[in-house]
Amino acid sequence: MKKFILFFTLILFTFSIKISAQTNYKSGEFLKFRIHYSGLNAGFATIDVKDVTLNGKSHYHIIGKGNSSGAVRAFFKVDDLYESYIDKADLKPTKFVRNIVEGSYKRHQIVYFDHANKKAKIENKRDGKTTTEPIPFDAQDLLSAFYSMRNADHSTLKTGDFLNENIFLMDETLKFKLKILGRETLKTKFGKINTIKIRPYVQSGRIFKESESVTMWVSDDDNLVPLKIKAGLLVGSLNADLYEYKNLKSTIKFN
Repeated sequence: MKKFILFFTLILFTFSIKISAQTNYKSGEFLKFRIHYSGLNAGFATIDVKDVTLNGKSHYHIIGKGNSSGAVRAFFKVDDLYESYIDKADLKPTKFVRNIVEGSYKRHQIVYFDHANKKAKIENKRDGKTTTEPIPFDAQDLLSAFYSMRNADHSTLKTGDFLNENIFLMDETLKFKLKILGRETLKTKFGKINTIKIRPYVQSGRIFKESESVTMWVSDDDNLVPLKIKAGLLVGSLNADLYEYKNLKSTIKFN
């Protein structure tokens, strides 16, 4: 289960960067990924961007969905919905929705971020409980973290660099590091493209452990769009490939 969460997290993941009001994405953007499990078509994951007003402020409404299909769904049902409301003024999340079914694992939570007071209120819809947890000043959720990445300057990333992120998920802050492994030319259904290859480190206690079985390739341009993710599991493997994209703010160049 932890590896599956890490895999989906990477689709929605980020580099730690200085936040600014300038974004390298826009309302109307749409990304779709095809998921394979050990060679079988396992389903699709989508992410799209809309405009919305929340608490009288202009926000980006990011919607991420993942669903299993075919033979894979017969033995492992996945119906995931993630929603993030990102304040356009500071690009920090105001509200996060996580409503997921992954086999027997089910969660439905809504998180309300109070960045000024460094706390988050978590409403658990399945048991009716509400809790409050401390958060760091730079806390992101899964989706806001992914779109925070999109504002990085890709030209400054060098092989061997480590990039950090604090992601608030469920009721705790997860600390991640990403290591830049280098640059590669990747063959995709759209053609060949220059990419940045990265690998996550996950904090275990006070030690960061390398997840050698998880690797991700993102476009080496202003978009920093995930193009391919590979993850080895205890049994089999998961792969995600960009299948469709629309309305990117910057032109993505395939050869």
